[in-house]
Amino acid sequence: MKASTSTSTSFLKSLDYSVVQQCMHCGLCLPTCPTYDATKLERNSPRGRIALMRAIADDRLEPSKAFAEEMYFCLGCLACMTACPAGVNYAELFEHARAEAERSGKLNSPKRTLIRAFTLRWLFDDLQRLKLLGMGMRLWQSTGLQAFVRNSGVLKLLPRRLQELEAMTPVVEEAFSSDLIEPVTPPLGARRYRVAMLTGCAQDLTFASVNLDTVEVLSRNGCEVITPADQNCCGSLHAHNGEWNLAQVLARRNIDQFPPGQFDAIITNAGGCGSHLKHYSHLLADDPVYLPLAQEWDRKVKDIHEWLGQIGIATPPAAAPGTAPVSVTYHESCHLCHGQKITAQPRQMLKAIPGVQLTELPESNWCCGSAGIYNLTQPEMANQLLDRKMNHVISTKATVVATGNPGCLLQLVTGCKQRGVELRVVHPITLLAEAYRK
Repeated sequence: MKASTSTSTSFLKSLDYSVVQQCMHCGLCLPTCPTYDATKLERNSPRGRIALMRAIADDRLEPSKAFAEEMYFCLGCLACMTACPAGVNYAELFEHARAEAERSGKLNSPKRTLIRAFTLRWLFDDLQRLKLLGMGMRLWQSTGLQAFVRNSGVLKLLPRRLQELEAMTPVVEEAFSSDLIEPVTPPLGARRYRVAMLTGCAQDLTFASVNLDTVEVLSRNGCEVITPADQNCCGSLHAHNGEWNLAQVLARRNIDQFPPGQFDAIITNAGGCGSHLKHYSHLLADDPVYLPLAQEWDRKVKDIHEWLGQIGIATPPAAAPGTAPVSVTYHESCHLCHGQKITAQPRQMLKAIPGVQLTELPESNWCCGSAGIYNLTQPEMANQLLDRKMNHVISTKATVVATGNPGCLLQLVTGCKQRGVELRVVHPITLLAEAYRK
């Protein structure tokens, strides 16, 4: 039985109880949890949070403000799932717990309600609205207004938190994916596969060039690539923030736009989105019309590293004689490694690029603090994690840090700015695309 979509029904009480009781309380997850590692408090651990969830499911506890705050203090990095010997589905518990927190209304305030209504229910409901916002940001940045305001010192008059948020404003690229990518990109050579390309939300605004690189690499490896101009949010932002119903609506829209039976694969290049996209059948389990489609959809969704590892890649041309190797280190997106269990393929791809020397990053699968919008809602903990990550990145002496998720890319760019470090932060697929162009 899945959680009811009714706002009057408890998400945790109506969840399959076997999922709730699966935790053995062994504690093997504790050393892998960034928040527990920082505080050493049981309530800040996966085991402690599951105990709270089970107490609500058992009618021993009512959802409280403390419960809701704890669920949002969790990064949702899913490192505990990698460590768990019992195979506890913490991802499912985490989403239902946040939905429970929202159902309870314990965190409601006029400000929070307005922000969630604007972002989750309006801005990300139609990505044309997000593009309009992006165009405004692009104009603000390209005309020099942003630089002028920053140099004027007027931002120092703002509260410290607003200054921090302004400094994190991402650079909007000069073109969106629909401006760069044709709706149908033919394969370079014989067609081996027909795939769909998901361009994403933040990815489209700040890393549309990564989408273009992805399509080019797919074309060079025998794929006909279908990339509609007007796409939808995948719904991960909604599911991870307690908006279960909206996540279901967006899942249906994506299935309608990309009927899974028409493609050999549905490609995503964002680790966080991909982890959510592969579980539409879980999201739509109570929908008899969409469930069969969702099950096929889940089988067809492939992260770009995963897909290239499956089909094999055409060997890029050799580096020019005398070219010095480029030192690259790789940070693992939490939802790519812990959610999707994709760890070897990105490294294999990087090692296959001529001229790339891969240096392993200490604690490569430890969260960087981005975690969706965690760096916006929990800045203190996010900054602690970013400092830890940057210390390790700098220790490798690499000149390039690669990662397969837009949130991680933006977080690491912020870390480089804070440290004054000259490092190139890039998606692995961009390095492969550049190698092909050479």
